[in-house]
Amino acid sequence: MLTNAILVAFALVGLAVLLSFIRLIKGPDMPDRILALDTLYINAIALLILLGIYLRSPLYFEAALLIAVMGFMGTLALSKYLLRGDIME
Repeated sequence: MLTNAILVAFALVGLAVLLSFIRLIKGPDMPDRILALDTLYINAIALLILLGIYLRSPLYFEAALLIAVMGFMGTLALSKYLLRGDIME
């Protein structure tokens, strides 16, 4: 039963990745693309956690944490660049 639920979740998160990728490419404005990139990070984290549950390995949870930190920093840097034109002051 859990295996079927995880497989359905894989399909749904995979669909979310595809839709976010389309938004990333077609986004009308730069903030839309930044939000799409942030959503891709979140979906990648969800996929890694689902894979960790499916394979029963804690290694994927640590990778998900690293991607979360890098995703946050990337979104922060891109947003700051959008507002001020540079990242470093």
